[in-house]
Amino acid sequence: MGGIAVDPKQIEARVVEALKTCYDPEIPVDIYELGLIYMVDVDPSGSVEVQMTLTSPNCPSAMELPGLVESKVRSVPGVTDAAVEVVFDPPWDPSRMSEVARLQLGML
Repeated sequence: MGGIAVDPKQIEARVVEALKTCYDPEIPVDIYELGLIYMVDVDPSGSVEVQMTLTSPNCPSAMELPGLVESKVRSVPGVTDAAVEVVFDPPWDPSRMSEVARLQLGML
């Protein structure tokens, strides 16, 4: 199967932009700036793997947020496949938030 090679860095940048449109339902900040995305890996075939976490293992959005992330990633031009894995190691804590997120939440 000789698919068309893609530029993984370009797709990764588009995926990050798409992830910035996903919000934790309880916190008015996107999941990327919150630090919930641990890894975005794009291979040359356009397949994307995302590792993410939740603010807590008991997060009410545990069932819906990973599906939303996968849907957003799949909608990015050039993405041929997407897999989202939810991990809790290392556990999320507020130190993972970007400066943008801290500013939005009044933590600076």
